[in-house]
Amino acid sequence: MTNCTPAQIEFPPLKRRKIDAQFSGGAITSDGGVLLLRAIDQQLGLTERIAAQIPDARAPDRVQHSVLNLLRQRVYGLACGYEDLNDHDTLRNDIAFQTAVEKDQTLGSRSTLCRFEQQADRALMWRVHEELVAQFIASYETPPKSLVLDFDATDDLYSGNR
Repeated sequence: MTNCTPAQIEFPPLKRRKIDAQFSGGAITSDGGVLLLRAIDQQLGLTERIAAQIPDARAPDRVQHSVLNLLRQRVYGLACGYEDLNDHDTLRNDIAFQTAVEKDQTLGSRSTLCRFEQQADRALMWRVHEELVAQFIASYETPPKSLVLDFDATDDLYSGNR
């Protein structure tokens, strides 16, 4: 029988950390997929562009976690199924998450992430949505002539969803 699973997968390094996935056992993290998210995000540059839209009124000499790092921590956590901020009390010490966020130390706490989320307003959400639409359009070789957004949440025969 053919074995299609490679013995090792290498990811781009972080500082002096070599990052590879091995399938030989061990219990470092159960969220190795976060490294794939990091690799995709590095190619797209999406969190970097969104972080540039987020104002940071904190005193620079007291900042431990950059806006980009907090955004990545939260987005990657959500993508891995951790919607509650209290999950980050454990995730902040997870080596895979630290590496994905591109830090080699403890990530933001749930209270830090809560304060980060609370600063969002309608204007910021508008800019984030503009960035997401721009990313979507850029995914086409030639931009589509039109884009239909269906915001109807109902699922009945008469709303045109079937």
